[in-house]
Amino acid sequence: GDRLEDAIAAYGGIARTSPLYQNAQIQIAVDMDRLDRSKEAIARLRTLIRQYPDAVEPLTALGDILRGRKDYAAAASEYSKAIALIGEPNERFWTVYYARGMCYERLKLWPSAEKDLKLALELSGDHPLVLNYLGYSWIEQKIFLEEAMAMIRRAVELRPDDGYIVDSLGWAYFSIGDYENAVIHLERAVQLQPDDVTINDHLGDAFWRVGRKIEARFQWQHALELEPDEEQEIAIKEKLKNGLEDADVEMSADAGS
Repeated sequence: GDRLEDAIAAYGGIARTSPLYQNAQIQIAVDMDRLDRSKEAIARLRTLIRQYPDAVEPLTALGDILRGRKDYAAAASEYSKAIALIGEPNERFWTVYYARGMCYERLKLWPSAEKDLKLALELSGDHPLVLNYLGYSWIEQKIFLEEAMAMIRRAVELRPDDGYIVDSLGWAYFSIGDYENAVIHLERAVQLQPDDVTINDHLGDAFWRVGRKIEARFQWQHALELEPDEEQEIAIKEKLKNGLEDADVEMSADAGS
């Protein structure tokens, strides 16, 4: 906390006439948000947007803070303003399309999400985060499974130590009924990202499907201890009570943002 306060003070000393002013103000907002001073962070960025109406960066920074706070509709609106300023899609700004695509996916506006994610994939030259998110989203919807598997495998090749991406591959195998391979990749994902609710939950499901029911219950119990959201908590408790036969397989999109 103190280090962030010091950084805020240092950035605050940069004069408005300096070419570094805009970036400094954005950094102040990011640091305030990290200190849970989101209201101040958002207000500061709104002021900056008024001062620099043609700048993309303050809009995307505001979108990122709102997205981090799970206000996906408001975040998508800021990204859309940034995209309007960008004009012709351009490689430098692929992350804006990716971020808006994630917001649309969370808002269940799938056609819009898919369009943004495909564009981000093209502009980024197949960035592993985009390969993973789009592939995972397709697998959740049980569409384009072969293409989705290929995309996620490619993402894992590019980022073999990213637990979220390895989780996607395990979950992809699970979704097509290849439970043995699902266990292999999900165990690795849990090693890489031991504190993630969804990944632990996924491993529990895979253990159950291969008949390792004691380990499945242990994994679900562990997922519960990691403070899942309400929807996940209900689903996990149902599985602990009745196993997987009666509970829907949870498909919580946690593709790592």
